[in-house]
Amino acid sequence: MSASSSATSSALMVSGKLHRVRKGHAKRFVGTPPATPESARRPARLALMLALAHKIQQAIDRGAVRDRAEVARRLGLTRARVTQLLDLMLLVPDIQEQILFAESVDGVEPLGEKAVRAMTCSMSWGEQRMISTHKPA
Repeated sequence: MSASSSATSSALMVSGKLHRVRKGHAKRFVGTPPATPESARRPARLALMLALAHKIQQAIDRGAVRDRAEVARRLGLTRARVTQLLDLMLLVPDIQEQILFAESVDGVEPLGEKAVRAMTCSMSWGEQRMISTHKPA
């Protein structure tokens, strides 16, 4: 075996958390177990959808995609789902900002998409602001 062929047949180094899942068994980690922080925080799902809606609208405005139907084909979504995402942009800008900074803590979502989408369909910006500032007793 030559030096060049031995270099290409070297072992693959894998780093990070490795796990093995067997049918009917829980996930077991090989190496160091995953860290368990006191509270796992991540962007809220609705925040990610709103950010995606802004990216889609920017792509349409730039001419990178022709229309919502093309976006749906490229992303593997239905045209109705793309419309639902883009409807999130009908929210008042300050509510959009609150949503974009929202976080999910330990898997609990702070906002439901269905309720927020309902606000976009039938409410003016003034009504949206009144509902978003209203706190139930």
